Amino acid sequence: MKDLTFDKSRVINFSDAVFSIAMTLLVLEVGIPSIKAISSNSTWVILQNRIPSFIGLVVSFLVTALYWVSHLRSMKYVTTVDAKLLWLNIFLLLFIVLMPFSTGFYVTGFNLVGPFVFYCFNLSAIGLFNFLLIRYIMKKEKSNPELTPHIKRWYLHTALNALIIWILAGVLAFILPSVARLIFILIFVIQFFINRNYKKSNKT
Repeated sequence: MKDLTFDKSRVINFSDAVFSIAMTLLVLEVGIPSIKAISSNSTWVILQNRIPSFIGLVVSFLVTALYWVSHLRSMKYVTTVDAKLLWLNIFLLLFIVLMPFSTGFYVTGFNLVGPFVFYCFNLSAIGLFNFLLIRYIMKKEKSNPELTPHIKRWYLHTALNALIIWILAGVLAFILPSVARLIFILIFVIQFFINRNYKKSNKT
């Protein structure tokens, strides 16, 4: 049982399906107005009332897409899928599936701390299992000549970046809620420097 392996293509196909379904379900959190609401309110008022929902949709969709891209990139190095890798992947997908709920919970209580902290918890959990999955793949496939030390560091630093920022956002929500809601921008800023450092060290 220890050496049991699984079909890599089935694992990837299943993961892709879960990612795509979770990303599609996000749009259901943007409530469709009733015919009565449409008749008695202007289109602008109806859309304005749904701004938090659209913000949640766009942020969650893009974040989930980034984790899918990360999953796509890291899985290409996998030669065999063992039980540990399979379960790390399953727990990652568990929190991906939770995204539509945590997004809906967040946008419903858009100005409240609790729903935002739960949203950050969901994203932190995705980040944690994404990091654990990547770290295991880097260790398991260490003999792969394509996985140079520079590439390994890039993958691990990129995974840690998002994980740390979402944890920080959840903690800051209790102290500086307005800052906490915008701190995710740091993910892209830090990633810029990670990429630049990787390109620079790769040339030397």
